[in-house]
Amino acid sequence: MALIDAVANSIRIPLWRLFGGASDSVTTDITIPIVTPNEAAQLAAKYCGQGFQTLKLKVGKNLNSDIEVLKAIRLVHLDCSFILDVNEGYIANQAIEVLDRLNEMGVTPVLFEQPVHKDDWEGLRDVSAVAMEKYKVVVAADESCQSLLDAQKIIQGNIAHVINIKLAKLGVLGALEIINAAGKSNTALMIGGMVETRIAMGFAGHLATGLGCFRSVLL
Repeated sequence: MALIDAVANSIRIPLWRLFGGASDSVTTDITIPIVTPNEAAQLAAKYCGQGFQTLKLKVGKNLNSDIEVLKAIRLVHLDCSFILDVNEGYIANQAIEVLDRLNEMGVTPVLFEQPVHKDDWEGLRDVSAVAMEKYKVVVAADESCQSLLDAQKIIQGNIAHVINIKLAKLGVLGALEIINAAGKSNTALMIGGMVETRIAMGFAGHLATGLGCFRSVLL
């Protein structure tokens, strides 16, 4: 990252323009961690007041508790969109049950991220198929994609609809390899972050704006 930033500085252009200049801004969401329904509702009301329209919810610890959190948020932020980040927390049947129960509530997540364990390739494929066929919900692979080989497996096997790019996980060059492979196969991409410094997250933001190829920016 530092070397690429140095190159941009040496030729006096911002990073986002070095990466292609597709845009100079992005719209992101904000994350609600695993908390009680009451705490989640308070955070949702606060973020609604700040103008956030998409909430990323950390779920996967307890299925019933997750549903209660979603119900509580819906009461205070009727118009928000949901991204559910499971972080490998469900098995395939539980992931499908969550989608069924959300459908009964009239809620369709805009993204269902890593619903099963990273090594459960069959489960991830099954959830992706059901999510799209029944509810038109896209499923993203995050922890399941640790390398270009993983990305190729996901793409060739139709295992997920979206691949999550994280620079801390893949490195800049590794990320660019996967972005290139996804572009050739028309596989959708998102970009997210881990527990990183503001400098690292800012770099990812420049990459996202410069390339302009991400359906979701979660920074």
